[in-house]
Amino acid sequence: MEHFKTLSSYLEYLELPRPEHPMLSVFNSRGDGYLPCPKKSSPPITNDCYTISFKKFIEGNLSYGRTHYDFTNGALFFISPRQVLQWDNSVIFEQKGFSINFHEDFLKGTELAQRIKKYGFFSYSVNEALHLSPKEERQIESIVENIEFEYKSNQDEFSKDIIIAQLDTLLKYANRFYERQFLNRKELSNDLLERFNHFMDSYFESGKLQQNGIPNIEQVAKQLSVSQRYLSDTLKKETGKTTTEHLHLHLIDEAKNILLQPNKNVSEVAYELGFEYPAYFSRLFKKKEGISPTEFKEKYKLN
Repeated sequence: MEHFKTLSSYLEYLELPRPEHPMLSVFNSRGDGYLPCPKKSSPPITNDCYTISFKKFIEGNLSYGRTHYDFTNGALFFISPRQVLQWDNSVIFEQKGFSINFHEDFLKGTELAQRIKKYGFFSYSVNEALHLSPKEERQIESIVENIEFEYKSNQDEFSKDIIIAQLDTLLKYANRFYERQFLNRKELSNDLLERFNHFMDSYFESGKLQQNGIPNIEQVAKQLSVSQRYLSDTLKKETGKTTTEHLHLHLIDEAKNILLQPNKNVSEVAYELGFEYPAYFSRLFKKKEGISPTEFKEKYKLN
């Protein structure tokens, strides 16, 4: 399974233009322009980006995890990092809509980095895309135009904050619309990956990481009421990554947010994450991210 770590490599695979920002891309037809249409089919892939997209009159199949999106009459849909995507014979009949893609690191150090994880419409459990009324479409389009304007303008020190504020507003509207759409038909999910992610999020938020360190595979499997082998095989099949790799991804994601907090040095972060020796944490971080924790702090502290 192919995985794309950068936004540029992901868009290149989709045969779309290179982004004007290394961590953000915005395509918007605004009713009279041209919305780039990606390649019609793809085998299973994963990437490190969020996608918010609205297209009309789509045919074909988009698999998200083990489910399929319903695109009846066109829809607004949401995809989060490292979710398995596959599509076949997808065709856009009407060149109207938008697509916003941003790397997860674009949000690091912001409140939205945590809040975005709580929106259920990014999860595998919601496989019916969001259908908008004409009024709702206009509301969303207005926000997207603001994002596009800032994206295409000469970016300055305020641009990122403005774009993230607009993304935050867009997601809050989407949450309202989803509550309306699914008010009487909440969908339940028994998907193991969904339950695994929920367990890990709860584990970090409860402070157990600081008390007990990162859980091992046996502990996670027990909490999910499955065998270690079943947990590992299922995660590997769905995402191409082992249980250990998923544990490390959650740990590194938490590390990034803590590293960007004021007055936090690398040693403090390592101990807070349950590492007995900061050097072990630094080695794992560099192995997964390609840069050291110190380099990460320097790279993003002014962005």
